[in-house]
Amino acid sequence: MRYASGQGTRTCPTGKHMGGRSGHRSADIATVVSGVFRALSICAPVALLDAPPTLAEVFQPTSLAADIPAQPLAEALATFARQTGLQLIYVSGLVRNRRSHAAPAGLSADETLARLLQGTGLRFEYLTSHSIRILAAEGVLRKTAMNIPGQAELSEVIVTANRREEDLQDVPITIQVLTGDALARLNATTFDDFVSYLPGVTAHGVGPGQSNIYVRGLATAVGGIQSSGSLGTFPSVAVYLDDQSAQLPGRNLDIYAADLERIEILEGPQGTVFGAGAEAGVVRYITNKPKLNVPEATMNAGYATTAHGAPSSNLDATVNLPIITDQLAVRGVIYNEQRGGYIHNLSATFARADTDLGIHYADAGGQVPANSVVINNFNIAANDINPVTYKGMRVESLYQFNEDWSALLAQSYQSIEADGVFAEMAANSLGEPQPDLSVQLYNPSHSKDRFENTALTIDGRVGALKLVYAGAYFVRNVEQVQDYTNYARSTYLDFYQCANPNPATPATAQCFTPGSSWRDLERNTHQSHELRVSTPGDWPIRGIGGLFYENYLIQEQVDWFYLTALPYFNPIGPPTGYYSLNGSQFQPDGSPVHFYTPGAVFVPAPVTSGNPNIRPPGVGFFNDITRGYQQRAAYASVDFDLIPTKLTLTGGTRYSRTDTSEVGSSVGGFGCRLTAGAPNPCLNHSNFVNLNAEGLDRTFSGFRSRANLSWKVTEDALLYYTWSQGFRAG
Repeated sequence: MRYASGQGTRTCPTGKHMGGRSGHRSADIATVVSGVFRALSICAPVALLDAPPTLAEVFQPTSLAADIPAQPLAEALATFARQTGLQLIYVSGLVRNRRSHAAPAGLSADETLARLLQGTGLRFEYLTSHSIRILAAEGVLRKTAMNIPGQAELSEVIVTANRREEDLQDVPITIQVLTGDALARLNATTFDDFVSYLPGVTAHGVGPGQSNIYVRGLATAVGGIQSSGSLGTFPSVAVYLDDQSAQLPGRNLDIYAADLERIEILEGPQGTVFGAGAEAGVVRYITNKPKLNVPEATMNAGYATTAHGAPSSNLDATVNLPIITDQLAVRGVIYNEQRGGYIHNLSATFARADTDLGIHYADAGGQVPANSVVINNFNIAANDINPVTYKGMRVESLYQFNEDWSALLAQSYQSIEADGVFAEMAANSLGEPQPDLSVQLYNPSHSKDRFENTALTIDGRVGALKLVYAGAYFVRNVEQVQDYTNYARSTYLDFYQCANPNPATPATAQCFTPGSSWRDLERNTHQSHELRVSTPGDWPIRGIGGLFYENYLIQEQVDWFYLTALPYFNPIGPPTGYYSLNGSQFQPDGSPVHFYTPGAVFVPAPVTSGNPNIRPPGVGFFNDITRGYQQRAAYASVDFDLIPTKLTLTGGTRYSRTDTSEVGSSVGGFGCRLTAGAPNPCLNHSNFVNLNAEGLDRTFSGFRSRANLSWKVTEDALLYYTWSQGFRAG
């Protein structure tokens, strides 16, 4: 393989290619970019890529002296090497057609390189103290997503992937760990920050706290963010804050990474010990716990600039206070981060077009009526419309009763407030191309995402056995408002926004304002209790077992404000029953039975409503749905040493019973035109489905199991085979 350098070339007498991938031709070129060519054999590191690097040579790379702007990645890496004196090794094709992020002066070498590679799908690792390999972010990294310079070996990392403390190297699970120190070095404080450093973990979303997490590519169906809580599928990746699960359909829990001990990412089905939602894996946020007899305090502050956007700033402070010697300590953290926006709302005018799919509702000839309303967004057009503010606090109190028993009480609160949107529009509503990072919105958009969590953990021993009780009550409230004006180009919206003269309505053809929006109110409550017992970790036959209960509830109300032809409609509200045809709310083709369906019979029936009121004028459609489940489970897992300290067989299973429910209504104003004889208010003449009448209660039960055979080849090498199952609710 050939390697190029600024001062010459060197050919290694080996056919091994960079990264250990198959399929590369021997003619692949790896580029070595260096400000100063050193007499360093770069063949040996390549031949030993799979061995742990040793940083025997003391070398301190310089910090960035000048800004590196966003540019083609190859050019940015060359600039980085010149400024820091570090050697970069990579396959040239790896960086082709990729662009870097900008990096401001003053960052350390690690921070700079992490910033340049962010979002490129690449990562880096040190081969020596002054040579770095850049490679695709794939494969299993058992220590951390990148190696930190100056650390020949990382200190022992303790994880709780099996619900008991173990050395990461001894855990036969594909697991990635980002320690608190690694998060600080990466300057990663939010989910979007650190997910790019996790091989095999990706996310799809439209803003803070609005993502679906995917591990190893296993995904659930994704719809619009509106109504995702009540209509979306439950995630296949579980999210935990310490011992409390907190996943929500379509909306990941975006916990701010202040004073965290670590973040664990467990890959593959983890249904045995983590239960529902761990079908593809688990993301666990592990907080730092209070320290007895150790007073300490830290504070972090930062300021950042955004290319083509607004600046950002952050501040967090942590304090640990011993209260009673050897018995009581309190730890608290408070944080606030303001992130500048980067999306620009362009000044624009919205006028209906003859090509609008539903314009025939206003004119059978398919033309826009002459007196139709035209709107503009001049009052809200601006640059950097999507700032975000994270703020919150966490207080934990640890009481040590004696050497065997302790109690930990934790209270968390967090708020994420964001304006605007986080996706660009490549083209406007007429299909005309737009600049990068720009949109055309006609109504203000924002989201408010708040959660509170109260958790109690009691830890103790009875003889040789360890007992843990973990209980928590979690509440999350989301309010989101988004512009919906571009929906006016669709097939049906003109029905609600235009008037068409006919014998029953002798009016002039006209279209009212096309401006529209939607509003989503979502409340999630989650109560859980778990009791588990485990044997000592040095027994030849080890086990862990537990009982688990959780009660999960989602209440969601979504109103679509697109009904603007107000003189021709009555307002809508929750139904008082349902229309039935042959005992069903649905016709043979799957469409709902309406008041005008031949043979339809109205059946009075109650409906569960979070908002029982008539909706305001302008609401043309709403969902008011309550959804939940209860889970009861028992699990056990046993490790048996076939060869002590060398070969271990593990078997485990979980029996669970999950009861799900969904009630409420989905209501549209289709049948509420005055010409249809609809009453005021329009209740049972609207287009609706009464979910209470559908009998959507379901029960799921069964075993989910796991088997594993692990062989500890050496102190630093572990081979294992795992067969496991997972599941998710609903």
